[in-house]
Amino acid sequence: MKKLLFVLREKVTNSNFLKFVTLVGVLLSLVVMMGLWLSPVRADELDDINKQINELSQAREMSVVATKPLEAELSKLQASLSAAEAGIKKAKDELRSLEASIAKREKEFGEQYVLLAERALSFYKSSRAPSGLFVLFSNGGLARDLFYSQVVTDRDKDIIAQISLDLIQLSRDKKTAEENKIRLADLQAKLDKEADFFAGEIAGAKSYQASLSSQIASLSAKQQSIISQRQASLNLPTSLGAGTMACVDDRDDKYNPGFSNAYAFFTYGIPHRVGMNQYGAYGRAKAGQGYQDILRAYFKDINFEGGKEGINIKVQGHGEMNLETYMLGIYEIPESWPMESLKAQAVAARSYALSYTNNGAGEICTTQSCQVWKSEPKTGQWKQAVEQTRGQVMTNGGVVIKAWYSSTDGGYTFTSGDIWGGSTAWTKRTRDTSGEVSSFGDLQAKSYDKDSPCFYAAQGSRSEYSKSAWLKSSEVADITNALMLAKADSSASDHLYQTDKPHPYGGEIWNEERVKTELRGKGITPFNSVSGVSIGADFGSGQTNSVNISGDAGSKSFSGSEFKSYFNVRAPANIQIVGPLYNVERR
Repeated sequence: MKKLLFVLREKVTNSNFLKFVTLVGVLLSLVVMMGLWLSPVRADELDDINKQINELSQAREMSVVATKPLEAELSKLQASLSAAEAGIKKAKDELRSLEASIAKREKEFGEQYVLLAERALSFYKSSRAPSGLFVLFSNGGLARDLFYSQVVTDRDKDIIAQISLDLIQLSRDKKTAEENKIRLADLQAKLDKEADFFAGEIAGAKSYQASLSSQIASLSAKQQSIISQRQASLNLPTSLGAGTMACVDDRDDKYNPGFSNAYAFFTYGIPHRVGMNQYGAYGRAKAGQGYQDILRAYFKDINFEGGKEGINIKVQGHGEMNLETYMLGIYEIPESWPMESLKAQAVAARSYALSYTNNGAGEICTTQSCQVWKSEPKTGQWKQAVEQTRGQVMTNGGVVIKAWYSSTDGGYTFTSGDIWGGSTAWTKRTRDTSGEVSSFGDLQAKSYDKDSPCFYAAQGSRSEYSKSAWLKSSEVADITNALMLAKADSSASDHLYQTDKPHPYGGEIWNEERVKTELRGKGITPFNSVSGVSIGADFGSGQTNSVNISGDAGSKSFSGSEFKSYFNVRAPANIQIVGPLYNVERR
């Protein structure tokens, strides 16, 4: 018990421990201050957002690192508290046992004392008998009885003496146990106070980390929005109704840039990859799938319900009309496509229109911002598809779904939450292929939308170099250097925009040589040329997870998302990576 008390008291009063607590407190304060120093977001500046994400991530990581020792110390304190509580319980048990023993010995003492008194009185009376009588009976029973009385009385005295000693020791033990109980109770109070302090600090740190995570999530969503806006300059169609698919395959000989080594980053699919894949529906229909099976492949937990043909909706610039009349003006996919793909498009478009207008209460536009519609009604197979699915929509939980669709998903669809940040119950992640995929070759062979010109293509171009998206070795090196510099110094991000465009708000853009100089100043060897680029992909989820660069500065690896972000900031002209899954081509 005394040893336990010593160890626990030493734990609380150890000066190194107190220094540690002070150090952690200072570290946490610095982390909090770092959060206060972060600058506000300027909505049109991607690099500023990247900078803030980096700073917030660093602050969160520092907070997590600083919190771990606190959590470890709290765990130790809780163990010490458990030991102290066990000691207090043991002390209480000992006290109860000692009190019972004292009560028992006090009772025995009383009994023996009464017996002794009786014996002493009897002996006293006997010792006052006449001497003659004593002699008379000296050879008989009386003398023997008196002798026995003396012996018994002496024995009683010994017993009482022993009981008295026992009582004294028991009292001492009781006092010690009471003192231990008091000391343990004091220790428990101290430990409780320490534990409350650490628990409070940890709770504060966790709350701070949660706040940072929320800010990071918000900034990441804004970042993706900004990237999407920049990619809008590429005029990428979100659906076939937007017009001719502008995607081209730069691997064609006519797009030879005239230099080597040349690298181009090819994306699988184009925005936005949520809901039905139009070219995927085409491929599935060719494979013999019915329109409802096609739609179930792209939307989850849906039911097909009819009876909506009597509803009127408002069309922007054209007034109110019956839903089925509106449907004849949908210009989204060629009517030469298989009938089941047309019927799938009809049900998706009808569902989208009803959901978008809240069953006709609102108004729907006529561009791809909603869905492409023209006042000239279509005939032929499209009219047949509309009539054969008349009044039919998709519902989830009894509510008509907003059935998004896009031209090409590149073998994978995503949820609305993945792309836009708003989760829905009916969109889903899915691999849009006819079988398992373990390589880019498998994906290109098995994807239902492989016939789309945007299935696998580089995005963007420039006036020279055959108007292609091919990049020189030195240009890939520059993008790599910009990313390395941004990772080493987040404040440098403000200077890493495309060198062939002006700074968005009048700042300085560092050219290739300045970026190299900044890297050297930080002890980092820059790349002058790149000899190889390899891609690592997760074919389960449809995302590029690593980009590996090799060249005259050695080898560097980056996550797929960070390389994509800085590629889209630094790459020349309007060359972009437009999706989560991309590969590199070399010539």
